[in-house]
Amino acid sequence: MIKSPMTAAGAQHLREELQRLKTVERPRIIAAIAEARALGDLKENAEYHAAREQQSFVEGRIADIESKLATAEIIDVTRVNAHGKVVFGATVALLNVGTNAEVTYRIVGEDEADIKARLVSINSPVARGLIGKMEGDTVVVQVPSGAVEYEVVSIAYI
Repeated sequence: MIKSPMTAAGAQHLREELQRLKTVERPRIIAAIAEARALGDLKENAEYHAAREQQSFVEGRIADIESKLATAEIIDVTRVNAHGKVVFGATVALLNVGTNAEVTYRIVGEDEADIKARLVSINSPVARGLIGKMEGDTVVVQVPSGAVEYEVVSIAYI
């Protein structure tokens, strides 16, 4: 079975979502189905069909989260001795050499990625280009808009 990397925070977030789905959403939907069944004819009962659709979605999401957690290799970056290199889970401050703009990214697992929150997937071009680099190194990254040259300003393991 192939393990996929995940940060400790990402795993915790998935566990919390799983707990909410099992203890809040699932019972709410079961109650809605029971209530809709009590109304009679199920063929034309929109509430029943909507509740069954919600149930299908929630059960699918529960199975998806359980699968992700079962195959996750949870990495706590605070315990990794990276010797000053960019590794999975590291928070990296970069200087765009062309525009002189500074940006900070955290390298996370595929399911945790959120570019608006500056969380980039380990499989993204930026992360792949940064892995193994150290402070002061420059890297040219191929992104959809073309090649971008970054200088690694700082690396934090938080």
